[in-house]
Amino acid sequence: MPIKLAILFSGLFLLIGMLTGVWKYTTIMKSEHAKSSMYVDIAHRNALLFSFACVVIAKLMEFSPFSMTIQIIITAIPLFYFSLTTINQIKEGFAGRTETIFKERNFSTTWFTYGLIVGEIGAISLMIIGYIYTQLL
Repeated sequence: MPIKLAILFSGLFLLIGMLTGVWKYTTIMKSEHAKSSMYVDIAHRNALLFSFACVVIAKLMEFSPFSMTIQIIITAIPLFYFSLTTINQIKEGFAGRTETIFKERNFSTTWFTYGLIVGEIGAISLMIIGYIYTQLL
């Protein structure tokens, strides 16, 4: 189940990356300086990067020694944060935001970001530890 979930999200992020690529192209063509909006560019790039990150997650989970429940949780955590981050970047792109959201101190730029850091690094660390345990020890 966690492998299928990661592959599904890989495909979804790839599709989002392609769609935001079209959006990026149209904003470039409309721009006086042939440049896309900052958040359109970020959403496009991150969706493509997250797509490949999901493939790595799926591969790491193939070798997981953890119970199915733990596997689903540690797979879902980065997918959750990847998704919310991408949604927010798309939202900011539609809003035409030209400055970083981190200029404002709020829940999203503090606590959500702390959760993202701990959640993503923690989950990926567990995946790598599981791989090391099953494949190298």
